[in-house]
Amino acid sequence: MSLRLGDDAPNFTAKTSKGEINFYDYLGNSWGVLFSHPADYTPVCTTELGRTAQLKEEFEKRNVKVLALSVDSLGKHEGWISDINETQNTTVDFPIIADEDRKVATAYDMIHPNASATATVRSLFIIGPDKKIKLFITYPASTGRNFYEVLRVIDSLQLTADYSVATPADWKEGEDVIVVPAVSTEDAIKKFPKGVKEVKPYLRYTPQPNK
Repeated sequence: MSLRLGDDAPNFTAKTSKGEINFYDYLGNSWGVLFSHPADYTPVCTTELGRTAQLKEEFEKRNVKVLALSVDSLGKHEGWISDINETQNTTVDFPIIADEDRKVATAYDMIHPNASATATVRSLFIIGPDKKIKLFITYPASTGRNFYEVLRVIDSLQLTADYSVATPADWKEGEDVIVVPAVSTEDAIKKFPKGVKEVKPYLRYTPQPNK
């Protein structure tokens, strides 16, 4: 059965470029990003892993641990990481799973037979500290992921987990947010002392509450 938002993220133990890890233990109380690649030495994925490494500080300040996956071997991973570091001018220091038996790929429904009978599609999962799936996106092989969008989504997920707000289209950190419908305008005024702007009874904005 396919995974859905709110499902428990399947736990696993796997060999990685940083040694054997248990996924839940690796995450601890952090948020997590797990993303897959069809195979090593693929050009788009080379740029993606490099970009992720370059954004290390951005993930760290959001308390996010990153973990990548490919169905190739640890030996191939080591050579590929060397290429990534060289070509992307960075240092990959997060684990890359060697999922040769495709156990993790199967658990996360990363193999789509109509796309490839053997290789994983390029899926990305965001997992909360409660080990539940908060978001997943699947990309075609031809389109590189936008990691600034991944960071934007993490900002939204972390904010809305703690406050009774939602984020509007194209929202970025620091911009106004939407009061959720479950909170009345009267209660919202008390709850959000920075002010509430009512456009419609169901559409109310307030400054980002944790800023």
